[in-house]
Amino acid sequence: MTLKTILVVEDEGIVAKDLQKRLLKLSYHVPAIASSGEEAIQIAEKINPDLILMDIRLKGNIDGIEAAKEIQNHLDIPIIYLTAYADDNTLERARLTEPFGYVLKPFKEKELHTTIEIALSKHRKERQLKENQKGLVTAVTRISDGVIVCNRQQSVTFINPMAEKITGYRQEEAFGRNLSEIFKIVPTKNRDQNHNIIESLQEEKVLLSEETTLISQDSQEVQIEYCTASIKNDLGNIIGSLVIFRDMTERNLASEASQKQLEQEQVLAKLSEINQFKDEFLSIVSHELRAPLSNIRMAIQLLQNTGIGEHGQQYINILRAECDREMTLINDLLDLQKAESGTTHHLNPEPLELQTWVTNIVDGFSARIQEHQQKLLLSIPPEVPPLISDNACLTRIVGELLNNACKYTAIGGEIAVSIRNDVSTSSTIITISNSTEIPSTALPKIFDKFYRVRSPQFKRQPGTGLGLALAQKLIEQLLGTIEVESVGGWTKFTLTLNNLAVINEQ
Repeated sequence: MTLKTILVVEDEGIVAKDLQKRLLKLSYHVPAIASSGEEAIQIAEKINPDLILMDIRLKGNIDGIEAAKEIQNHLDIPIIYLTAYADDNTLERARLTEPFGYVLKPFKEKELHTTIEIALSKHRKERQLKENQKGLVTAVTRISDGVIVCNRQQSVTFINPMAEKITGYRQEEAFGRNLSEIFKIVPTKNRDQNHNIIESLQEEKVLLSEETTLISQDSQEVQIEYCTASIKNDLGNIIGSLVIFRDMTERNLASEASQKQLEQEQVLAKLSEINQFKDEFLSIVSHELRAPLSNIRMAIQLLQNTGIGEHGQQYINILRAECDREMTLINDLLDLQKAESGTTHHLNPEPLELQTWVTNIVDGFSARIQEHQQKLLLSIPPEVPPLISDNACLTRIVGELLNNACKYTAIGGEIAVSIRNDVSTSSTIITISNSTEIPSTALPKIFDKFYRVRSPQFKRQPGTGLGLALAQKLIEQLLGTIEVESVGGWTKFTLTLNNLAVINEQ
């Protein structure tokens, strides 16, 4: 078996030699040691190793983080950072380069070996995923039929070159628009007949249609034949739709009927593989990312129980905080990816007694509110009726909004939570406000992924910009809405919800 090649980047000669010796003992090939960022870049380009162990702090003009960025711009090599200590700014810079792990000095062989093997395994799976996705996209792109893929809301997520040619819409123009805007069709023989493709897509069977006219973007009429099918997850729930069509203007339908059927079946099979592969990949990634962090948490707890002293406890606290932050980030990313791909949270509607329900949520933030000397105003009229909704989903949404309110409200500021019933619409209105104003220019982008308000007041607080994006996706699954307004020194988020059972019955 070919040994995995590792490049060691360490400016302390004794440490580098010791690390090389340990790696050789663990059956890795270490052909070179770099003592500076510049040298690391040169050697990496020359030998293209399977993995790089990179010291964050290096002597010279560029440190390990800058060297890692430069290497990643040209080579696909997993990088593990070596560090004894680092300030928050350095750790944040390192995090942005998406390393495959960290190893703390002094090294422990078991920890070193485990981190390297996890990194190599993760990189191998990611590379395989990219190759599979590239192959599938290439196959769909090259077929002679037009292909349009939509999510559960019938918004276009993919359109291949042939579909661009027939409809007149480019990929960037079609993306995110409703299918009925891009794929405008009418029956060729009876144009007065209602022909709603959205209704057709609700059918679970494959639908074949002939003698149909498509109206392109420039109002040209194209005779087409099309096929529609629903994309389902492993639970049998519809998570998207597929439309395959071809220009029949200059084709002989009779002579190519058998070939057409074969190509359509192949595309459907490929899309089914994509759907299955996506679910398997999310499951693998979820396990591969969460398992190491769970082990780290356990190791931190064991270290804390060994009596490491006050100085060591400081490092333990840093490790625990960083571990919790990474776990939150991973959970948010995976949940957001599932929501965007159409894999919905399984809803469990139940009656929620709102006074008790919101009090339990608020109690979880009482210590933070007291610590920051903030004032909480809670307004829930006793006559507010129960809300039939998903407890876990709605609790996560309100918890995210309260977390932001506590985080960004100044010391001594106020946070207000109110719940009321809108009799005219039979809706429940939940508002969460705080005495901090968001710039008006930031409001249109406040629910965008990774967006953070560009203001010193907000930059001081840690965050990823995923919380509100995920909250918006979750509220959509509850068939509700979320709105934000900020004026007069206050910011208010408003949730509008209806009873899930009532809506489902309709």
